[in-house]
Amino acid sequence: MSSSNARYWAVIPAAGGGTRMASGRPKQYLPLQGRALIEWSLAPFLEAEWIDGVVIVLARSDVEFAKLPIAGHPRIVTTTGGAARADSVLAGLEAVAARTRGFRHVHVLVHDAARPCVQAADIDRLCEDADDEHGGILALPVTDTLKRGRQNRIAETVDRATLWRAQTPQLFRLGLLMEALLDCKADKLEVTDEASAMERRGYRPRLVRGSEANIKVTYPDDLELAQFWLRQRTRRGGEA
Repeated sequence: MSSSNARYWAVIPAAGGGTRMASGRPKQYLPLQGRALIEWSLAPFLEAEWIDGVVIVLARSDVEFAKLPIAGHPRIVTTTGGAARADSVLAGLEAVAARTRGFRHVHVLVHDAARPCVQAADIDRLCEDADDEHGGILALPVTDTLKRGRQNRIAETVDRATLWRAQTPQLFRLGLLMEALLDCKADKLEVTDEASAMERRGYRPRLVRGSEANIKVTYPDDLELAQFWLRQRTRRGGEA
């Protein structure tokens, strides 16, 4: 999908409190291999020369991001988010729109602040393989046997042949994604990822194979797994 005429921005919603981590502070600011977790999540987007800028969407009460060394990066823009993820993403998209007026082809990569192990190669591949109109997401085919449960008992085994686990970033045209999210907001529908909003409008985003390393830090044990993947990357001579 990459084009010399297209502009690319990243949007990182980081307004959540991370209550499932039970850490007493938002999980994006927890220490991880010598940095705040969010700094790892941001790094590959800031290093990609083809991405014009990165919008970080913060909670109104956030006082931690400004203290990070990365906060002064010239390609970072901050804005204030809302109560739900979709509200924060919309705020980020509006910030991108304000900075790209006059450009016809603007695409946005929406990435979870709590995915610190995303790799530059996967982001590049997503940009190359995503459909220009329908967009695309990083994802992995489901390999575990899946069970549907009722009252803590197996009700049935679910066919996994066509199932994928959605990851981020997710890449879409700026205008189309804004319209899709606004439609969901008007209908008071909860949106857990951007692709589901696009699907509701009839789009079929392309599934671009991601990496097992691209985990989302949700629970305390996930930090140890993130440390493992970052150490593996360092041993292989990848980005530090």
